[in-house]
Amino acid sequence: MAHLLAEGFVLILALSGAILLWRRLQAARAAVSTLQSDLSAAQAEATRWRSENQQVLRGLGAAIEEQFQRWELTAAEQEVALLLLKGLGHKEIAAVRSTSERTAREQARAVYRKAGVTGRAALSAFFLEDLLLPMAAGEDAPA
Repeated sequence: MAHLLAEGFVLILALSGAILLWRRLQAARAAVSTLQSDLSAAQAEATRWRSENQQVLRGLGAAIEEQFQRWELTAAEQEVALLLLKGLGHKEIAAVRSTSERTAREQARAVYRKAGVTGRAALSAFFLEDLLLPMAAGEDAPA
C-alpha cells in the first residue's frame, strides 16, 4: 500500500512539473510573439520614416560630405568621421575598417583637430544643432 502511495505521489509531482513547464513554455511563446510583433512594427516604422525622409537624408549626407571637403579630411578620415557620427567607438571603427584601434583613435583625433572640435560630442553637435528646431518657451519636449 505504501508503495502505491509513493508512486501516486511521484506521479502527481511529475504531472505538476509537466504542467508548470507547459505554462512557462506558453508564456515564453507569447513573449516571443509579442517581441516579433514589436520588431516588425519598429522595422515598418523605420522603413516608413526613411522613405518619407529620403530626400532630406540625401541632402544631409551631401551637406556632411561637403563639410568634410571643407575641412580637407582624407578619405579614411571621412569614413572615420561618418562612423563617429553614427555612434561607433574606436574599437568598433577599427573592426569595421580592418585597422588597429590605435589607427582609428589617431584618425579620430585628426578629424577633431581639422574640424576644430574637442571630441565626438562636439562633432555630432556641429551637424545636429542647426537641424533641431528650438522649442518655444513653455513647450514640452516630445515623448
